Amino acid sequence: MTAVLSGSADIGFMGSEASIYTYNEGANDYVVNFAQLTQRAGNFLVAREEMPGFTWNALKGKTVLGGRKGGMPEMVFEYILKENDINPASDVTINQNIDFGSTAAAFSEGQGDFTVEFEPGATNLEKEGKGYVVASLGTDSGYVPYTAFSAKQSYIDDNPEVIQGFTNALQKGIDYVQSHTPAEIAKIIAPQFKETDLDTITTIVTRYYDQDTWKENLVFEKDSFDLLQDILETSGELTKRAPYEELVTTKFAEKAKK
Repeated sequence: MTAVLSGSADIGFMGSEASIYTYNEGANDYVVNFAQLTQRAGNFLVAREEMPGFTWNALKGKTVLGGRKGGMPEMVFEYILKENDINPASDVTINQNIDFGSTAAAFSEGQGDFTVEFEPGATNLEKEGKGYVVASLGTDSGYVPYTAFSAKQSYIDDNPEVIQGFTNALQKGIDYVQSHTPAEIAKIIAPQFKETDLDTITTIVTRYYDQDTWKENLVFEKDSFDLLQDILETSGELTKRAPYEELVTTKFAEKAKK
């Protein structure tokens, strides 16, 4: 967001909550979301043992390695807890003192009863026999606009052909994802993840594929935007809701999907 606002980047890829924050802070040339990529949170709840029939009530009285306060992963987690009548402040202990990239290692060394992990942390814990994925935060939180492409309103106004061409290219990628298997996708993206073996990449892609992580098109819908603001409000990070019509344009994504 800083790069986009400063003009050192024309297009940004980020959590769309950032556009709400900057709009509410009074930015004149605010950032507008024009293409939504993912529609599910990408993290998972990992337990120390397999828990068939898991319910969120199992977290009561337990310690969970969570995320940074005010960060989207932590806000989604707390939203799910509240939706299941669990008070994050009193019913469960959430450890937020561990660096984002170190929670899996801390969990494998014995800290916490559960941990909230992105990939490849979740799959690696399973492969090491140190943890088991028992719930998907993406599935249980609903269709959240977790990541989107955005640009300043002035850039969109001045460069509509660039935004359209970029969105068309993204849609081609989405079409490929929708028409190929996780194994085929994993093979294509493997060169970008040289430190991870193909079997692990395939497992990860399958997990994201099965929970409907990627949209079939890039249209950023109002229902998702409203749910995002519900999550931000519930976490206490949002005091004023921002207008969907100001912060989202769907015309480029609508044209790209035709």
